[in-house]
Amino acid sequence: MNDSAPIFPTARGLSPDELEELDTLLSDLRTRAEEIPQWEFCDGFLTALVCSRRTITPAEYLPMLLGDGEALTLEPDQPLPTLESFANAAQQERFLELWLQRWAAIEEALDTPEGERNEDNAFQPEAEDVRAIIASLSDEERAELEGQEIPSLAQVWALGFMFAVENWPEEWTAPRDKDAAKWLDESLECIVALTEDDTGKPSLNMYSDEDPPSISQGRVDAFGDAIRAIYDLRQLWKTLGPRVETIRKAPEPGRNDPCLCGSGKKFKKCCGA
Repeated sequence: MNDSAPIFPTARGLSPDELEELDTLLSDLRTRAEEIPQWEFCDGFLTALVCSRRTITPAEYLPMLLGDGEALTLEPDQPLPTLESFANAAQQERFLELWLQRWAAIEEALDTPEGERNEDNAFQPEAEDVRAIIASLSDEERAELEGQEIPSLAQVWALGFMFAVENWPEEWTAPRDKDAAKWLDESLECIVALTEDDTGKPSLNMYSDEDPPSISQGRVDAFGDAIRAIYDLRQLWKTLGPRVETIRKAPEPGRNDPCLCGSGKKFKKCCGA
């Protein structure tokens, strides 16, 4: 794969088997690089890239997520080299295949008009309520996890999203328009809120009515706010378009100064005539 804009497959959500394959693949990467994140973090990171003002290329984001953090400098049409964390080129290609499949699905969901959204096509983060999963375990199994820090619903996902925002701050700079800047700030605040721990009183379990409650109503509300914020961020940057670089024009010489072309004549009698 080269460093040009990625070509996305037809949008289709990842199947349970493909999600399990991704988990297995990332676990294998951790045998060579301990800092490889889990898929929930990756999905948050990916979502931020989809919502970014500029299309960030694989040569930029892949080393940041699964490599040493240094973006690759590639010549036009130069293939993306295999990162050291991958066992081989085929493994990296498979990861990117699944990655772009998820990217296409997120894009399609976020670009679906509000009046056409439903449970089947709405955007849904790949986020688990780990506390609910642990609550369903036996007393003996829960005892083995005692003392471990258990993340709240979508906390790891939100950390992945903000990791991308923090590494490409120029793409998240507030626009000059005050209303748009407020829109951006309020949307990002909704994501940041999910990076915090759920300290509210658990009142429901998202997976089962029979298991103990694991999540507060406030967290459920914050999760919904964050999903709406993702739609807003996608729409905001699509509306504003790519950043326009400021072009600074070099000052022209005075009329009696030597001409910049090197003719030896005064500017007023040469290029300034």
